[in-house]
Amino acid sequence: MLFVCYPRCTTCQKAKAWLDENGIPYDLRDIKQENPSYEELAAWWKKSGLPLKKFFNTSGLQYKALELKDKLPAMSEEEQLRLLATDGMLVKRPLLICGDAVLTGFRQAEWEALLK
Repeated sequence: MLFVCYPRCTTCQKAKAWLDENGIPYDLRDIKQENPSYEELAAWWKKSGLPLKKFFNTSGLQYKALELKDKLPAMSEEEQLRLLATDGMLVKRPLLICGDAVLTGFRQAEWEALLK
């Protein structure tokens, strides 16, 4: 299982603490130091079944600075994936990749349903 996070993010810290408290093993990856590639993001998005917008960190400074709220609807899926692959801070976090399942953000009930 891969846990992709930004260590300074409080939501990521909560998710990590939850994984640790429940004794769930994972490989940790710092999204700022090792941004997901276009190929990884495309695969994770397809596995997740979520709209691509759910992979964007819509509350992030970079998202707002680039005015993506207005620009995303006009962008193709490929353009959006390529943009996400340029900067880990644009990506919604934490990401949990577990077999054929991918979760974005930390909603404890969702994580429990998948992992318990």
